[in-house]
Amino acid sequence: MGRQLRYTKEEHARLGAEVYERQVWAQVEAGNHGKVVVIDVDSGAFEVGETPLAACERLLARLPDAQIWCVRVGYPAVYRLGSLRTSLA
Repeated sequence: MGRQLRYTKEEHARLGAEVYERQVWAQVEAGNHGKVVVIDVDSGAFEVGETPLAACERLLARLPDAQIWCVRVGYPAVYRLGSLRTSLA
């Protein structure tokens, strides 16, 4: 049986962003540009890693029922879809 989700997608995103801005950002900003931060939106516990999987595994080892939200330090999203390149034909 998988973990039980407790929030809507919108509420989860709002909680994650609030916890990051209020409790986590100042602790991880320096020296972690480009790394991934995963946060348990309930407790505020977090892990920093090179990949989301590595950070999630460490957080879940400590908090098996964590409600995880991810962010990449210094970027608006963890992943980018598509290309930034444009062509002028």
